[in-house]
Amino acid sequence: MLLELAKWLEHFYRGFNVVNYVSMRTLLSVMTALFFSLAIGPWVIRWLAAKKIGQAVRNDGPETHLVKTGTPTMGGILILIAVVLTTILWGNLSNRYVWTVLVVTLGFGVIGWYDDWKKVVFRDPNGLAARWKFFWQSVLGAGAAVFLAYTSPSDSAQMNLIVPFFKDIAIPLGVGGFVVLTYLVIVGTSNAVNLTDGLDGLAIMPTVMVAGALGIFAFASGHVEWAKYLYIPSIPGAGELCIVLGAIVGAGLGFLWFNAYPAEVFMGDVGALALGAALGCVAVIVRQEIVLFAMGGVFVVETLSVMVQVSWFKYTKMRYGEGRRILLMAPLHHHFEKSGWKETQVVVRFWIITLMLVLVGLATLKLR
Repeated sequence: MLLELAKWLEHFYRGFNVVNYVSMRTLLSVMTALFFSLAIGPWVIRWLAAKKIGQAVRNDGPETHLVKTGTPTMGGILILIAVVLTTILWGNLSNRYVWTVLVVTLGFGVIGWYDDWKKVVFRDPNGLAARWKFFWQSVLGAGAAVFLAYTSPSDSAQMNLIVPFFKDIAIPLGVGGFVVLTYLVIVGTSNAVNLTDGLDGLAIMPTVMVAGALGIFAFASGHVEWAKYLYIPSIPGAGELCIVLGAIVGAGLGFLWFNAYPAEVFMGDVGALALGAALGCVAVIVRQEIVLFAMGGVFVVETLSVMVQVSWFKYTKMRYGEGRRILLMAPLHHHFEKSGWKETQVVVRFWIITLMLVLVGLATLKLR
């Protein structure tokens, strides 16, 4: 059925020369996903509220967050619906990269959905057990890594780790190294975005900015002459990822309409895990893992803040019999709230930092 739909869409596109261009379809993708998210957003929020799928707030968190108790969560469903519908409408469904990213995105979304559902509907504060969450993330991450490894030429630049700012430096990974790196990037980015999703609008706008920047890398990688001129790997078919990334940008902006302070809906794990995995998967395909690490610096620092806090607490408890903390509260955005920053200040300042980091990442295209 999907193949028939793909053939029909191909004939449909050929009837309109303008839609044969990736650039035009990317623009249409952004606009379509934005329309879908804005159109179905109120319905999704009402449905979540009717089902009493509301957010539970940590008792030890900032006091200002207590008013958020009961706010509809699992709003990431809205983003996934918009992304999938838009990609089916404007994407080339015969492109393996498009399907790889979609499967990874939806797979991690299912994991997040089940975790959210257990927490909210079944009132299980632990949700999906951490070991099982990590297990299923690993299955999807490793599966995608193996698929990409064995469908890419092992003797090409697609198996190298590209070092930004240096046109002649690329680290050969081999199949094994590529699989390990891909797994770490997809699973790591997924969890990093999830940890960042703790304030109104905090995670979604950096996700939109990073997705937009990755779209530029994907477009350049899929264009032979541009890739050669910019000294980046030429990856046939990678340009089609612009459609998926455009859908994430549009759907993300539409979601931000409802998620901006004071939020009417929260993303939940269903959205955060899925979007993070999507960014990681695209970064691997276009061979820009290190650039993703730089552009997603906010996600990286948020994750490190949790790791440092937990590690130091366990160490001091073992050493001194009492756990001690480095930060007032982890993740890092809560530390700044406890320090006196208003929620909106934290969010906007993290946005500004992400914008600067994204510009640095884009600068690597030419500064080599």
